[in-house]
Amino acid sequence: MMKKMMIATTNVGKIKEFKQMLEPLGYEVLSLLDVKEPIDIEEDGKTFAENARIKAKTVFDILHMPVISDDSGLSINHLHGAPGVYSARFLGKDTSYEYKNQYILDELKQAKDRRCQYVCAIAYAKEDGSIHVFEGVMEGTVAFQAAGHNGFGYDPIFFYEPFGRTLGEVEEEQKNKVSHRGLALAKLLAYMEDPSCYM
Repeated sequence: MMKKMMIATTNVGKIKEFKQMLEPLGYEVLSLLDVKEPIDIEEDGKTFAENARIKAKTVFDILHMPVISDDSGLSINHLHGAPGVYSARFLGKDTSYEYKNQYILDELKQAKDRRCQYVCAIAYAKEDGSIHVFEGVMEGTVAFQAAGHNGFGYDPIFFYEPFGRTLGEVEEEQKNKVSHRGLALAKLLAYMEDPSCYM
């Protein structure tokens, strides 16, 4: 019997990534899109870890089932860490990523430092309500132009040196093995198999 896991998001891109990573391991992945009544979550944390924890606790307190929540985003050195925890709301919640990506490219036209990081914090609310947070970081640079239509969000401008291309140009399976979310999830799965490794 498959174990049910609630992913605390309505972001279709994130849901797809979590399903690709968790379903082969025997989990039935549900999301907030499967919940009848919308759950209002106030993400007022100052770090990715704080926001992930807030989301996990809010959803667990309502649904009383294991929950995975993540807060992730892009941190750009030249922009002093922006968009950071505001990645999804950067330049307005309903602003397209095509516009956001072009804005960033324009801002970095003269930048000498194009380094950036994708950061992901995953919070896991267990059956007993205890919450554990796992983080993953992926280092890259902001590309000189957007490229590719795979992935979502800032992937078309995130240039990953080992691949020699942007994340928008690689297949999901290839990206998931090295992505910030993949790294954080690997830590989570290791904990789920053997909690003592994080004692």
